[in-house]
Amino acid sequence: MAQSPTLADIISQILSVPREAGTPAAEHARRTVSEHLQGLGYEVEVQRFSFSPASLNGYPLLGAGLGGLALLLFPLLASESFSPWWAVGVWFTGLASLISVAAGVGLGWVTLGGVRDDANLLATRKGITPRRWIVAHLDTKAQRQSMAGRLVSVWVLALTITALSGGVLARLWGPIPIGWLGALMVLSVGAGALAGRGRLHGTSAGTRDNSSGVVAALSAAAANRDPETGILITGAEEFGLVGARVFAKLKGILHEVEFINLDTLDTAGRLYVVSHDSRGEQYGRTLQQRLSEVAVPTIQHRRLPWGILVDSAPLARGGGVAVTLGRLTWATLRRIHTPADNPDGFSFETAEQVGKAVVAN
Repeated sequence: MAQSPTLADIISQILSVPREAGTPAAEHARRTVSEHLQGLGYEVEVQRFSFSPASLNGYPLLGAGLGGLALLLFPLLASESFSPWWAVGVWFTGLASLISVAAGVGLGWVTLGGVRDDANLLATRKGITPRRWIVAHLDTKAQRQSMAGRLVSVWVLALTITALSGGVLARLWGPIPIGWLGALMVLSVGAGALAGRGRLHGTSAGTRDNSSGVVAALSAAAANRDPETGILITGAEEFGLVGARVFAKLKGILHEVEFINLDTLDTAGRLYVVSHDSRGEQYGRTLQQRLSEVAVPTIQHRRLPWGILVDSAPLARGGGVAVTLGRLTWATLRRIHTPADNPDGFSFETAEQVGKAVVAN
């Protein structure tokens, strides 16, 4: 009888190569993780789904559309020939329509191009319904911008929308000076250019995001002695949290079910406990005693920053008590979603410690 691969085997086989959702590499990785979990005594269910890889175009579409809308708006802001209410109507109607279309693309409601198949892995003990899930996403992606770049892009986009909204409201008292219009134009073009860098480009091994989370989840699986704790390995997280949203939808009401999402556990920085509501915040504080065993300098609780997406968000919206654990710095954010997120010089020690800690009694 063949021996089940060790965690070191898993890392060397699959967690050092790109695993973009819906590709053969992702399927191979999922199969290897499934076999490892079965070797640990878990029953593994494969929860398959389809998704549109074009969902990542939703954000670039929003940026490009915002630039186009600004071009339509500027004559209405500069000239007394138009009623100021034209500017109000064009801006707010156009913005609402643009956000709706971009959200539809981003969430997969509007399918552009083909679809891909991916899956979640649900590992349980002898068919027992878990009251707690340890979660990590398996897939990786690479874009023209890092996560740090995306955050900056989101902030610039938000600033642009705020500035244009202010300009439209100021038009009610008279035309906007040319200098201010020029500044708004530069801001709008910059926001569109930054958002456009969110398209897929190249490959990334995703060592930090999220090989580290998978290692932590598998470490938790090996150390777990609670039959009511399951392991959830999600797919297509990088394409809009698809796997977590599918799980929440198919599992129905998740009231009082606990979720500990493990996403990006670097070797430096604070260990963050990220929550989405008061229940998650309280649950995160109950985990602090276990996490105090992990050798990191600081454990900090916070709500999810604007511009970052994690699997615990749809699970919390589905009624679960959900948190995400992550250890990272700004330097980490500059690496992830790029080829620089690779295994060179990286250690999974923090990931293994966190995985063991979250299932400790």
